Amino acid sequence: MDRHPGYDEDFFAWTQDQARLLREAAAERTNTPIDWDKLAEEVEGVGRSELSAVESALMRVMEHLLKLEFSPAADPRAGWKASVIEHRARAAKDLKASPSLRNRIDLDGEYATARDLAALGLARDGVRAEELPEACPYGLDRLLDRAWWPANRRGLED
Repeated sequence: MDRHPGYDEDFFAWTQDQARLLREAAAERTNTPIDWDKLAEEVEGVGRSELSAVESALMRVMEHLLKLEFSPAADPRAGWKASVIEHRARAAKDLKASPSLRNRIDLDGEYATARDLAALGLARDGVRAEELPEACPYGLDRLLDRAWWPANRRGLED
C-alpha cells in the first residue's frame, strides 16, 4: 500500500500528493462534471502559497540580520530585532506544519532580494552595497535559531 502524507503531518506534501491523485482520477475519465485538472492546480497552488510565505518570512529575516550586522546606526536596531523575531516565528511555524518545504526553499534567491533591500536601507547610513556578502552567509538552521544574532561589524552592542 502506498504511503500518502497526512494533512496534519505535512500540509505541503499533502497538497502535492492530492494534486497528483486528482490528476490520476482525471486520467481515468470519471464521468462527473468536476474539472479535475483545475482542481488539482488549485490544490497545488495552496501548497505553493505555503512555500511563498516561508520564503518571504526568511527574506525579511535575512534583510534585518544584514542590517543588524552592518549598520553603524543604533536607533533602528530594536525594530530590526523585533522583525527578525516575528519572521523567524512565522517561518518556523510554517515549516513545522510542512516539513517538506525545507527542501524547496530557494534561500539564494531570497537572499538576493534581502541583500538588495538591506543595501537600500543601509545606504542612508553610508554602507555601500559592496560591503554586503554576495552569497548568503546564513544557513537555514541559523536563520531559524532564536538565540543567534550576528555580531555588529561597527562594534555596536545590544
